Amino acid sequence: MTKKEVIEIVKATAPVLQNHGESITKVFYKRLFENHPDLKDIFNMVHQKKGSQQKVLANTIFQYAVHIDKLEMLTRTVETIAQKHSSLSIPKEAYPIVGENLMEAIKDILGEAATPDIVEAWTIAYGDLAAIFIHKEEKIYGDNESSSNGFRGTKEFVITKKVNESDVITSFYLKRKDGKPTPHFIGGQYIAVTIEIPNTSHKHTRNYSLSNSKNDGFYRISIKKEAGNPDGIVSNYFHSNLKVGDTVVAGMPAGDFTLNRKGEKPIVLISGGVGITPLLSICKDAINSKRDVTFIQCALNSNTVAFSEEIEEMLDNPSKLKKIFSLPLDTDKIGDEYDYKGFLSLDMLLDQGLDKESEFYFCGPTPFMANTLRILNTWGVKNQNIYYEFFGPKENLV
Repeated sequence: MTKKEVIEIVKATAPVLQNHGESITKVFYKRLFENHPDLKDIFNMVHQKKGSQQKVLANTIFQYAVHIDKLEMLTRTVETIAQKHSSLSIPKEAYPIVGENLMEAIKDILGEAATPDIVEAWTIAYGDLAAIFIHKEEKIYGDNESSSNGFRGTKEFVITKKVNESDVITSFYLKRKDGKPTPHFIGGQYIAVTIEIPNTSHKHTRNYSLSNSKNDGFYRISIKKEAGNPDGIVSNYFHSNLKVGDTVVAGMPAGDFTLNRKGEKPIVLISGGVGITPLLSICKDAINSKRDVTFIQCALNSNTVAFSEEIEEMLDNPSKLKKIFSLPLDTDKIGDEYDYKGFLSLDMLLDQGLDKESEFYFCGPTPFMANTLRILNTWGVKNQNIYYEFFGPKENLV
């Protein structure tokens, strides 16, 4: 089959993938974990349970089908996925396994509509896409290995300090068990951490943003405890069971939610809850670049807000930190513990005299991010000046 024929068939079947994508990806993941249960160690099974990974994969496949003849349109998406894969140390040997199970899922859902020509075209197309990711990820692995104190795969890290930052957020300080220095990272990046929890059927891997400076000589991850939430099994275990001296397994820093180092515009950082963690690290990089920084921190109240004192110490002007509490305590005072009551609004941004030509970085729960993006779009902020990060599979905000 020629490349032209592959492109024509894949583009022609894109609408089918859009209509049946989630059904296909649900069958795909079911087959994958039945045939290769060891892969549960890598995937976040909570996202599987919620169906978010299935939706994201379905949309990724659809976007690939639409843009198969203009793959440059997917450069940012490929970079983000490759960074996530590299954080999890996905081996190139996994791609044929994924391809085999994906093709079988397509045939299961489409039935007779999955003609030999369609299956062949998608098999070729998947192989081409897999080659792109394998090449990209191998480059990342190679760069990691050759970097100062870098490595391929994972290493053991020891918890050297545990600090309560608020009623719901605790920081864990990690140093390499082999005594070697911590690898370099860029503000905004994350690491994949793997732990074993007694009486569970598989290991648990989660990505956590690095909330400290790259020059500190350790990793700091700051984790929100999802109290009373059965899906928060890992965060609850970290808070309640892990202590100083315990060991976890972690990979190299990864992620592309980082400061635009070519920019010279003012920086506005907007965090919602634990979304502060990557922004705290980005803030340190922004300040080192001598750019003007404003930090807007959204939280429920003074019991849940974290790192405010640390941020004030970093900023050249403490008044550049503004706090918004959606549910302030009776003892919280406006002008003292917080500056605004309610939820982030355009009026609040305008009240700060911010320039809409600034670069805006934000992170937090999906509803918070959807509201933030809506506000910035309404204000007329250019898309190239808007940066955000998802905790988990990338979802649609509009």
